[in-house]
Amino acid sequence: MSDRQLPSKRAYQSTEQRQSATVEAVVHLCAEQDPSTLTTARIADEIGLSQGALFKHFPNKNSLWESVASWVSGQLTDHVFSVADQYEQADKALEAMFLAHIGFIVRHPGIPRLMLGELQKPGNSAAKRIVRQTLANYRQKVISLLNLGIKQQRITSTIDSEAAAVLYLGAIQGLVVQGMIGGDIHSLEQAAPRIFRLYSASFQEIPDAPQA
Repeated sequence: MSDRQLPSKRAYQSTEQRQSATVEAVVHLCAEQDPSTLTTARIADEIGLSQGALFKHFPNKNSLWESVASWVSGQLTDHVFSVADQYEQADKALEAMFLAHIGFIVRHPGIPRLMLGELQKPGNSAAKRIVRQTLANYRQKVISLLNLGIKQQRITSTIDSEAAAVLYLGAIQGLVVQGMIGGDIHSLEQAAPRIFRLYSASFQEIPDAPQA
């Protein structure tokens, strides 16, 4: 009986590895072209499979994109959140998370296109729901760190945490867009610390302007 189980176990591992390779191929290809134009034929060719073989691992294209969205969500939040969790001081955690996020995008430049592409699609696919939930969780993480910074007296109590979280994510998105426009995504890592310094100026209470 054990002899018959071994091939199925190897086959399962092979399928899992093939699925992982396919997802990573999609992320790579999205750095080169618009995700909406990416066909299963192109994806299959990238990993050396026929379309028929590709659909043995994914029932349809929607299931493939759902797997891609899940991979992106897991990789992004696990990597970025784990970096933030290494710091006790909330402002330092926010800075580390900001820089880690930019570094992650530099290594995976197709991810912003993927996420934006999913959000722009009509309907409410599983992949779109995953992207929305990922962004909601990320925003809540930023708000939590801002509120912690207030408790630690490292961030002014007058700050609007929700607005500051929007600005935080907007700064990242703005950097990414500029990198895509300029065609030099790697330059983002040099620009990111300067942008965060400007953002973190809002952590300090601004004195009232003197009366004229």
